[in-house]
Amino acid sequence: MSTELRRLRNYIGGAFRDAADGRTTEVVNPVTGEAYATAPLSGQADVDAAMAAAAEAFPGWRDATPAERQKALLKVADAIEERAEELIAAEVENTGKPIGLTRTEEIPPMVDQIRFFAGAARMLEGRSAGEYMEGLTSIVRREPVGVCAQVAPWNYPMMMAVWKFAPAIAAGNTVVLKPSDTTPASTVLLAEILGSVLPTGVFNVVCGDRGTGRMMVEHEIPAMASITGSVRAGMQVAESASKDLKRVHLELGGKAPVVVFEDTDIAKAVEDISVAGFFNAGQDCTAATRVLVHESIHDEFVTALAKAAADTKTGAPDDEDVLFGPLNNAHQLAQVEGFVDRLPAHARVEAGGRRVGDKGFFYAPTVVSGLKQDDEIVQKEVFGPVITVQTFTDEDQAVAYANGVEYALASSVWTKDHSRAMRMSKKLDFGCVWINTHIPLVAEMPHGGFKKSGYGKDLSAYGFDDYTRIKHVMTSLDG
Repeated sequence: MSTELRRLRNYIGGAFRDAADGRTTEVVNPVTGEAYATAPLSGQADVDAAMAAAAEAFPGWRDATPAERQKALLKVADAIEERAEELIAAEVENTGKPIGLTRTEEIPPMVDQIRFFAGAARMLEGRSAGEYMEGLTSIVRREPVGVCAQVAPWNYPMMMAVWKFAPAIAAGNTVVLKPSDTTPASTVLLAEILGSVLPTGVFNVVCGDRGTGRMMVEHEIPAMASITGSVRAGMQVAESASKDLKRVHLELGGKAPVVVFEDTDIAKAVEDISVAGFFNAGQDCTAATRVLVHESIHDEFVTALAKAAADTKTGAPDDEDVLFGPLNNAHQLAQVEGFVDRLPAHARVEAGGRRVGDKGFFYAPTVVSGLKQDDEIVQKEVFGPVITVQTFTDEDQAVAYANGVEYALASSVWTKDHSRAMRMSKKLDFGCVWINTHIPLVAEMPHGGFKKSGYGKDLSAYGFDDYTRIKHVMTSLDG
């Protein structure tokens, strides 16, 4: 007996609607590998409608006072708290994440981040006025950019949607947001929540695939395109946006080095690094997946890390003992398996290295040692529960290995030597350097990378500024 699939819909101009041509895609639960819903496969007509709705809403939202925008976002945050269990259920069905960790590690930061940007809405100001030429006063205005086309990823569908819409809306922009085609459910529910608070057209959700996202970026209406995704996707967005000189905000891949020196507390480092590497099945662009450990403690460290991996559990969302659930989709499972299957002969699988079960997309916590700097698994983003280990002999070699990849998003240093930590934080070419910790984020501090990890910042006042433009106004004092 077939089960009727749930029907998800776009949210455009304050109303839920199907794709104009009726096309849909199936949404799969990664725990079971089976479809549980359909979502619109939006085409040009749907993108046109969403952009038109956002453009129509922009003048009114732009002209709303900062206090009014703040009040609205605070109501959104309150509503998310009130409907947290619904959002958790949607996110878990979409991603297979553990229910308890979704409740404690995602809802509170989301709410906090929205409230932070609600406060930032009231800090939308230019520098003080001044006379820099006789008889003339200059004023700097900071204004919203306009309609923002935003594309969110599948690893943190709810939270990344917040990272996109909260600063944009706080600054006075309107939004058309596309969730990943594999994880639209929680974003559609967020649209219902935001739609109950915000004016019609300020926030719109269009479901679809890469083609839909390309239509959004290439559309003539948006003034800015923002994406969190792969390097390849970011390069395509940058190329498409260049055709009409749209602003681009890119948060792309990562390959975070974790540099462990010989004076490190090994037990504590292993405990923290294993969590930071395996959390969310390693599907995190800041995950602690590339460990560089001093040769004098290598063997002891690898033994401890392999044991930590063996003790880490993956499984069903309602199992309170699991750290992470399945990989997001069949393609991603195949990607992770491929990296391990192609390991060079000198590599050693110390733990894991295999699929778990025959249903869903689960993969065991994995540790691989004996690797060289130019190995594929060291150079390319795996985006799975796989931690690699290399050795280094001195500080200079550690820096060379750490910086010797095309990504530059996040990194960490583990040492009791304060001077060394400060030297490393200067030399590491990454947008974030953690010292004796890895992965904590706060709303007040910026998140974003260099090199092929993209440009622009999420979170913080810097992320807020990215959604504004600067205008110089000069007036004569002679009347």
